[in-house]
Amino acid sequence: MSFARTALKTTAAVTAVGAACVAYAAGIEVRWFTLRRFTVPVLPEGTAPLRVLHLSDLHLMPAQERKIRWVNDLAALEPDLVVTTGDNISHEDSVRPLLRAYGDLLDLPGVFVFGSNDYWKPHFKNPGKYLLPANKQRHKPHGPDLPFEEMRRAFTGAGWTDLNNAKATLKVNGLRLDFAGTDDPHIKRDRYYEVAGEVDPAADLSIGVTHAPYQRVLNGFVGDGYPLVLAGHTHGGQLAVPFYGALVTNCDLDASRVKGLSTWGYEGRQAALHVSAGLGTSPYAPVRFACRPEATLLTLVPRINPISSGR
Repeated sequence: MSFARTALKTTAAVTAVGAACVAYAAGIEVRWFTLRRFTVPVLPEGTAPLRVLHLSDLHLMPAQERKIRWVNDLAALEPDLVVTTGDNISHEDSVRPLLRAYGDLLDLPGVFVFGSNDYWKPHFKNPGKYLLPANKQRHKPHGPDLPFEEMRRAFTGAGWTDLNNAKATLKVNGLRLDFAGTDDPHIKRDRYYEVAGEVDPAADLSIGVTHAPYQRVLNGFVGDGYPLVLAGHTHGGQLAVPFYGALVTNCDLDASRVKGLSTWGYEGRQAALHVSAGLGTSPYAPVRFACRPEATLLTLVPRINPISSGR
């Protein structure tokens, strides 16, 4: 009898803790936006710092006013460059709210690539599928059902540069910045061969941009000499274990690099890799645990300093 009572109490306690965690993940952390900051030594010696705002994975729904206001307020940071790495929307009516969110950021130099949820609305999935290796996951082919061309026109009309399987050069604060980007590798829209080739040494900095940090794309950028690569997609694992970290990355990147600043090496070369944990979730899984939604301000400085940790 005593054993039965102990087991019952233990079960009740575990259930209560589990319910509290779900309530916190769905009611608090998923809306607890934060700004991360990193210093990245990738500029030529003697160059003034360059401030890059990296945004990713808003998965914006039309009624998410809190997120809209928070992103809109980021313009007060006065970044020199905005980079968005996709999955901006999750609803066919989200483009106008998205443009409200970006607001004055659209007046700044910017570049973008798309993710799967710029093309297709999210659908309910068995969460267990995310535990499968990336090469075992299956994506049913169907036509795009989100207004990605409207969003593309709005971005390019504001002066942002489309890097979906494309290269570009921008002048920012007197610096020549060369870019190469790919469309979303997670749904196999990447065509790295269209942007492949050694970086131009005449550029002050060359930056690779993609949505999902699959190794084949990272290896392409790093092998071609890009010293900085920016990506999103992972949501930082979305549900992390405190003091352990993420269980999944939803791609073939290892979990130690699921978010934040790290180093990626390939064929004797190395690059600073920043993976954003992003600002949103699928509307069918609106929870985050031990992985707050985030934007990142990257301060690029001359190469004489080591990469610092963020806060």
